[in-house]
Amino acid sequence: MSSQHVAIIGGSSGIGLATAAHLLEKGYRVTITGRDAAKLQAAGQSLNGDIATVTMDAADFASLGDVFRAIGPVDHLVLALGGGNGAGPFATVDLADLRKGFEQKTMAHFACAQACLPHLSREGSITFVSAVSAQAAMPGTAGLGAINAAIAALAPILAVELKPIRVNCVSPGVVDTPWWDFTAEQREQTFAGFAARTPVGRVGRPLEIAEAIAFLIGNGFTSGHTLICDGGIRLGQ
Repeated sequence: MSSQHVAIIGGSSGIGLATAAHLLEKGYRVTITGRDAAKLQAAGQSLNGDIATVTMDAADFASLGDVFRAIGPVDHLVLALGGGNGAGPFATVDLADLRKGFEQKTMAHFACAQACLPHLSREGSITFVSAVSAQAAMPGTAGLGAINAAIAALAPILAVELKPIRVNCVSPGVVDTPWWDFTAEQREQTFAGFAARTPVGRVGRPLEIAEAIAFLIGNGFTSGHTLICDGGIRLGQ
């Protein structure tokens, strides 16, 4: 796999960083991107293998063409951009915050995939990372669910429109990443609550989502699919 190049947009922490580490171990060449240059550099230095870093703001749509030209030919694109805007009870969700959530996650996923397309191998793949809010009926997540459902909706449409490029999506549940920017006590309490509602009895680990992404990259007979990797939390009440 050393000849195959994977670009991970949003690869400086969390699921994106775990995916980079996992793919490097499997012998891929990896480029990670992030907005924060210092954080991105530290992430790159933490990884072993054929790794490159490119600073980019995925929400700066006008710059994306230049960024992907700098990244060069890509075999596989992974879009692991996070976002928490748009959360809260439906009746009181701030519409400006919801719009920001769509721009920073849904629009950024869409725009990055579009900008990368001229540089993407016809034998390659695109993997979007949404979230289980798109599949679960959890009060307080109507905005997040809409944002992530829009991302998941791209997989089957683009799998047909962009064939033979394979297009898939991973939908993670609650995963222990820096996205949960709480105190240690708050994280412990929050994760305990989610674990109690999850059939496997715990929250997820970044590597588990990375393994799901690696499967979709490597399996040449899977396209148009959303792989839900959530420990079963979508089944709970």
